[in-house]
Amino acid sequence: MRIVAAETALPPHYYSQRELLSAFRKHWGARLDRFDVLEKLHAAAQVDGRYLALPVEEYPLASFGQANDRWIEAALALGETAIRRALASSGLAPAQIGAFVFVSITGISSPSIEARLINRMSLSRRMKRIPIFGLGCVAGAAGIARAADYVKAYPREACLLLSVELCSLTVQPNDFSPANLVSTGLFGDGAAAVIVAGAELDLPGPAIAATRSNFYADTERVMGWDISEKGFKIVLSREVPDVVRANLGRDADEFLAEHHLSRSDVKSWVLHTGGPKVLEATADALGLKNGALDASWDCLKRTGNLSSASVLFVLEEVMKNRRPQQGTWGMLAAMGPGFCSELVLMRW
Repeated sequence: MRIVAAETALPPHYYSQRELLSAFRKHWGARLDRFDVLEKLHAAAQVDGRYLALPVEEYPLASFGQANDRWIEAALALGETAIRRALASSGLAPAQIGAFVFVSITGISSPSIEARLINRMSLSRRMKRIPIFGLGCVAGAAGIARAADYVKAYPREACLLLSVELCSLTVQPNDFSPANLVSTGLFGDGAAAVIVAGAELDLPGPAIAATRSNFYADTERVMGWDISEKGFKIVLSREVPDVVRANLGRDADEFLAEHHLSRSDVKSWVLHTGGPKVLEATADALGLKNGALDASWDCLKRTGNLSSASVLFVLEEVMKNRRPQQGTWGMLAAMGPGFCSELVLMRW
């Protein structure tokens, strides 16, 4: 089983960090006592700018319902673009896609987005639908793992993974909590589509050798959402980097040891962008130096944190612009609400 395509799509509305900060100043005005704190948080995010689902002047939206309606509209448009690019890149016909995994944590829909896209794009009526909600930042890696599970069982088929995250539609316009202020400087919007092909399709791409899920007990308040009549209110604890440092290195070592490997055997790392503190904690946990996480840092700088889509943006960057030497080992990983991690061992 191989990853035969990784393609992304971004909304047309791009704003520099300075432009976004100006918009927050206009909206909050004197209600935010220490605007210099917000300026420092935006600078610390190390993000040049972000893409938004809507023009900046259309924020904030009047209600959760209105924001969710715009999420559906934008998710369908971005999702279709990413999928068409992935199909073209893989050379596969839509009829060869046997399953469709959809992941997101920034909106809700029933019928879910993959069902609407099956109609919109005239995809197979026998498509197995696997919508996944609630995994947050880890869902891109988890989606690849679940796609690998599928094609292992059905090696003559391919599985499509789509992630759409429109984080701008979740920002709470009257929430001055540290978590919401951090999120206003870090998160952006985007979509990514990945196709995992079964072994009998015999297509080129990095092979998925194995996957592993890790769940950390009693960490429910480390990251996630509180959901109310106002919509999604972010939960983002200062403990996130500590949890990464405490668990990721051990989990990677145990996973690699099962396959008679060690960290030194892994020559490329495809890791969720998180944020500066998360990437620094990841480097510490895995003992990574000398630019091993440059792809993740560059993606963070260009687009910010795109939740579940982030690791898929990094995957696209590595596959297209930083392709590792053939035959070498690679690791794709992300962490998210639960708190948990997903690891994918690849052979390039």
